[in-house]
Amino acid sequence: MLKNINIGRPHPDDKKELNHFFRAVIEDTFANEGLSELHDDIKNEISTKIQYLQSDYDSAGTDRYFLIAKMGQTIVGTIEYGEASELIKMTTGGDLTDIHEVGTIYVHPCHQGRGIGSLLLNTMILTLLNRGIEEFCLDSGFTNAQKVWTKKLGNPDYWLKDYWGKGSDHMIWKRNVREFPIIFSV
Repeated sequence: MLKNINIGRPHPDDKKELNHFFRAVIEDTFANEGLSELHDDIKNEISTKIQYLQSDYDSAGTDRYFLIAKMGQTIVGTIEYGEASELIKMTTGGDLTDIHEVGTIYVHPCHQGRGIGSLLLNTMILTLLNRGIEEFCLDSGFTNAQKVWTKKLGNPDYWLKDYWGKGSDHMIWKRNVREFPIIFSV
């Protein structure tokens, strides 16, 4: 399966497909979390990802840096890094202000559970190392994603109980890429 996956930078002609990809994956994620009724939050999440992508195009990967996974000509996954989000900065009391955030890690619902997310993360870790970036942070407010990240990254460094409401926590991890052998297992 993974031998059919190509990881690379998005091209301007990928923009329309990426916009559709974000919508499909984000709507599916919210539905799987039982949050389909949060239309404004879904719209804001999609808009933020589109803005991040545009920031990559506008800055040639300096402000935001995306990688996409393609199977043939079809986009099946994304990952990016950039400045830590305001949510991360605020909820950590500014502790992670100068740490790059790895985010927008999405795999199309039809292709989840096949190692594509791990392949994207491995590739991003190598990208960070090649750029001299040794620390990153990552956050999640979705319970299904939190299970995946806890398995890959261990317990979060910041665990914000009931942040999104009773029983809906937010988790933030800070990691050094050089101390991270588990990342390299797909």
